Amino acid sequence: MINNKEKGFALVMSLVLLMVMTLMGGALIVIAASDHRSNNIGDEYQQTFYVAETALYEGEKYLLNQFKGPYKADGSRDPTKRGLPKAFDKKYTPSAEMQDCFYSFPDIDDEFFKLISGPHPDTPDSDTKIEVAYSKSFFSLLAGKNDGKEIIKDPIDADPDTTLDKLKFKKIEAKRLEKFKFQYFIHRVGSAPFKGYGSSIKKGAADSGSDGMAYRIYGCGNYDNGTIIVALESTMVLPN
Repeated sequence: MINNKEKGFALVMSLVLLMVMTLMGGALIVIAASDHRSNNIGDEYQQTFYVAETALYEGEKYLLNQFKGPYKADGSRDPTKRGLPKAFDKKYTPSAEMQDCFYSFPDIDDEFFKLISGPHPDTPDSDTKIEVAYSKSFFSLLAGKNDGKEIIKDPIDADPDTTLDKLKFKKIEAKRLEKFKFQYFIHRVGSAPFKGYGSSIKKGAADSGSDGMAYRIYGCGNYDNGTIIVALESTMVLPN
């Protein structure tokens, strides 16, 4: 009778332990999946941050090129079109594509906010003036040829691993990068102190100027149509 009770108790304990181990195993699977998902989100956020930095760089480059004279089709600058971009004559209303980026900057007074007026960034030597707000696929920026080299495809093709399905890998990489967009828009803040040094007739090597024009560049990294938005801004002061 006692042996039967002991056997029954052992069976119950075995079932309880089995249930506990099953629950622990399930919990570990959930935790591992959650950590993996968190790592993916963290990686996507980091990549989006890099794309936002690219947006600032492209916006600053646009300003400098307009200030020095835009590049023509032959690669030379057009000094006749150089100058400081002026403010557009109407307040800015963001397009559907730019809304996520624009409203990521809560300090903007959208009732009076204006962008600069200038040629489209894709045609910098054009005489047609628009509100300068730009959005472009990060993949299209990287996939373009630079000195005859394709930044995305060439490194994959050069990989010595013969077991790698390079065509499939390029498609996967392109699909992933196409989810990222860099976006920027530029606002003319107004007059600001400018200090520069040079050796021109008007300015000696140790002299400084105080006349400048300030511009604020708003840049965003946009992942998967607004799933992740990283908003950055910078200020550039150019001499009058």
